[in-house]
Amino acid sequence: MSSTAVFGAEADVAGDVSYDGPAPKRIVVAYGFWIFLLSDIVMFSALFATYAVLAHASAGGPDGAQLFDQRRVAIETGCLLLSSYTCGLMWMAVGARNTGATYLGAAVTFLLGAAFLALEASEFAGMVMIGATPERSAFLSAFFTLVGCHGVHVTFGLLWLAVMMAQIATKGFRPMVERRLLCFSLFWHALDIIWVGLFTVVYLMGAR
Repeated sequence: MSSTAVFGAEADVAGDVSYDGPAPKRIVVAYGFWIFLLSDIVMFSALFATYAVLAHASAGGPDGAQLFDQRRVAIETGCLLLSSYTCGLMWMAVGARNTGATYLGAAVTFLLGAAFLALEASEFAGMVMIGATPERSAFLSAFFTLVGCHGVHVTFGLLWLAVMMAQIATKGFRPMVERRLLCFSLFWHALDIIWVGLFTVVYLMGAR
């Protein structure tokens, strides 16, 4: 099942589109969700720009080269990117109306996302233990804000996924549930794209 089939508008036989009243709910949901995603991208763009300006403002404290564990971050990245793949498999199972495969894809996606968050929380805890807290320098303030904001989004995504699995269990593959699952899938893939940029700008460039 494609996103066009879920979000597409209906046309009459002659090919003309006519609306006698308010737009259908699926159209409103589609536009509203894309506006949400775009606003998120704008917000992260501002956070990225702020970090780029403050990346070297360590105020004599620890910098990225001293703080970042590249092996841990590589594992985090692997978990999140693999979760994007399993999320795609889940959506394919939804299109095939395969309940078991949908639950399996969702469960693996959830576990990989939770592993990512656990590694990130461990990284933050380790920094705090050595005094590398947000108030220590502008660099650390920008770092915790940017990476922490992404982590909050991942947490929200895991809660969303859990709610969607409960809806499948109670309501089945209704069109409304499928639209919500598609929105979740787009949201999750967007988080992966943002993380690739974050991994490159913050961890790879910052470790030099």
